[in-house]
Amino acid sequence: MATRKAAATPNISADELKTYYHDMLLIRRFEEKAGQLYGMGLIGGFCHLYIGQEAVVVGLEAAAEEGDKRVTSYRDHGHMLACGMNPDGVMAELTGREGGYSKGKGGSMHMFSKEKNFYGGHGIVGAQVPIGAGLAFADKYLGNDRVTFTYFGDGAANQGQVYESFNMAALWKLPVIFVIENNQYAMGTSQKRSTSSPEIFRRGEAYGIPGEMVDGMDVLAVKAAGEKAIAHCRAGDGPYILEVKTYRYRGHSMSDPAKYRTREEVQKMRTEKDPIDHVRDLLVSGGHASEDDLKEIDKSIKGIVNQSAEFAKDSPEPGVEELWTDIYADVAPQDEDA
Repeated sequence: MATRKAAATPNISADELKTYYHDMLLIRRFEEKAGQLYGMGLIGGFCHLYIGQEAVVVGLEAAAEEGDKRVTSYRDHGHMLACGMNPDGVMAELTGREGGYSKGKGGSMHMFSKEKNFYGGHGIVGAQVPIGAGLAFADKYLGNDRVTFTYFGDGAANQGQVYESFNMAALWKLPVIFVIENNQYAMGTSQKRSTSSPEIFRRGEAYGIPGEMVDGMDVLAVKAAGEKAIAHCRAGDGPYILEVKTYRYRGHSMSDPAKYRTREEVQKMRTEKDPIDHVRDLLVSGGHASEDDLKEIDKSIKGIVNQSAEFAKDSPEPGVEELWTDIYADVAPQDEDA
């Protein structure tokens, strides 16, 4: 398969490239397996796959530090895996099983991990944006030097609550990075037909929020942009916007035949801009890995993904009593004499 010409990467080690390759390929294989399970009827409801967009979250997680937070939309499986959540728990949640991260009650669109500072996938378009601003407000209030990555798509960028969040984040100089994952088709309408401005990140200029557009099919470019945005936030200079131009290969969800674009367009993106093939080329052309090495990585990842599917199938469905758990915070009663 023909791909982009490999560029020189003097500041990237072989181990880093292998890590990016592994992490993106894990997301790709996991999502392919999720698609299979959906087709078998083992995943119900909606299922939004991240295939094609892997470089966005892998690049930004490579720039993040321990304690940084992330919140995103319903296209969230890739974000979970990239921040270190266990594939077993993610797949079990997709299939609505007790071993899932939300004990089978959240499904594909509503998972959460306090341990990994993953504050959920959210099913309401744009709803996660003010939540992300709120997380950043908490960090500024506590003075802990943390940053929040708030992910949303080009479709959600037209929601009013996004701009309310921009205003508040700028006013209070919140350490939040607004990441616009612009896959160019929102739910099924091209950006040209739905969005008045071709450069969405410039909408932050009205609030004094700096930003830039990044090639979201190049994990190294995303990482570099992420580092710049993080430095801006940690310096106390307020929010930053990254519009990451990417492309989803599948439909909006598994039920979307994606007839609003041609097969030729999708194939052209796969052939010329695939983010995994790009890193693969860098590894091989740089003498960092052989074809056999890469096959071993793929074999290992397929083993992990197959294990996650088996774990999900073997995990029981949640009992009726789970309807009454995790409703209220577990707060110990105050001592009246205190």
